[in-house]
Amino acid sequence: MDFSYSAKTKDYLARLDAFMREHIEPYENQYQKENYRLNSTPNWREWQVPPRVAELKQLAKEQGLWNLFLPDDELGAGLTTLEYAPLAERMGRSLLAPEVFNCNAPDTGNMEVLYHFGDDPQQEQWLTPLLNGEIRSVFCMTEPDVASSDATNMQTTIVADGSDWVINGRKWWSTGLGHPDAEIAIVMGLTDEDAEKHHRHSMVLVPLNTPGVNIERMLPALGEYDAPYGHGEVVFDNVRVPKENIIVGPGAGFKIAQGRLGPGRIHHCMRAIGAAERALELFIERGVSRIAFGEPLMKLGGNTERLADLRVAIDQARLLTLHAAWQIDNIGAMKAIKEISAIKLVAPNVLQKVVDETMQLFGGASMCHDTPLPGLLTVARSLRIADGPDAVHRATIAKTELKQWKGRTND
Repeated sequence: MDFSYSAKTKDYLARLDAFMREHIEPYENQYQKENYRLNSTPNWREWQVPPRVAELKQLAKEQGLWNLFLPDDELGAGLTTLEYAPLAERMGRSLLAPEVFNCNAPDTGNMEVLYHFGDDPQQEQWLTPLLNGEIRSVFCMTEPDVASSDATNMQTTIVADGSDWVINGRKWWSTGLGHPDAEIAIVMGLTDEDAEKHHRHSMVLVPLNTPGVNIERMLPALGEYDAPYGHGEVVFDNVRVPKENIIVGPGAGFKIAQGRLGPGRIHHCMRAIGAAERALELFIERGVSRIAFGEPLMKLGGNTERLADLRVAIDQARLLTLHAAWQIDNIGAMKAIKEISAIKLVAPNVLQKVVDETMQLFGGASMCHDTPLPGLLTVARSLRIADGPDAVHRATIAKTELKQWKGRTND
């Protein structure tokens, strides 16, 4: 295994770093204030995107820093999962950067679904405008009335009726549902309850302006509405879409989901590591610059030992994530389930630990938006649930490990 950066990664990383230092980092504080001023209401219908964001996106596109996640030389940067991982880490240092480069969830995952599994008409109608940054999308999977950590529990139905699919059910934590540019949702639901449990569900494309799509509310995550994206609760009440809106075909939902989640979890984890690096820098800056009881904070209360532990934890998480990325590129996401579960367990926990320790050094300043720490803490704690709770990833790791052990002992 060789985790050294390829020439393509080095080139993109240098350009990405320069763009962020010149255009994004100087604007972040102002963006946070503008975003709060425009979107302090829970009424998602009034949410707006600060105008400067569109200008930055256009500039990024002109500089070729666009769709960097997509492994296609024409539509994206043509990078492997391992090559893209350092770029995701660099973007993770900013809560704004992933959108500027058209590399943020849930659009990245939805674009990957359409790129790998969509047919030509679906790609023309939805993938192209998503790649161009003209619209945004939503992924509707989690449901409020079942334990969604086991996705086979999903109860939303997708029933064939003549030339249509009819969708009924309730979804929540549907990220991006409040964005003013959101136009399309990928909805996962039950199409054949008598099939084998991993072939019962399907994914269909549902335009958000379809009759019967009722967005009931946005859900605050740890008190924040995450405007202008939002995490919403939506009801599908006899929603009709054409038969051709199904992706791949009936029963392919879990196959598509695994293809979507593998690379996406690398993106999430590397962004989390980038966020942890930023938090660690804040830890050091605060520790060496603030004086208490006649000493810099870094020399008090075991903070130097904490610094060492946090440094090691971040580096371990990075190596584990790069290993998972290497596995995806070489053996595929399905065979790298244990490695993917491991990084989903480790990376968000490391980020949460680094942010928590940094907040202790910042004291009261860490509790408000004068620093990025509240946002980073929300990201960390949310990630420990968003792609499956820690317990599910532990169970997957243990199950795989036991299976491998039994295979060795039976040889």
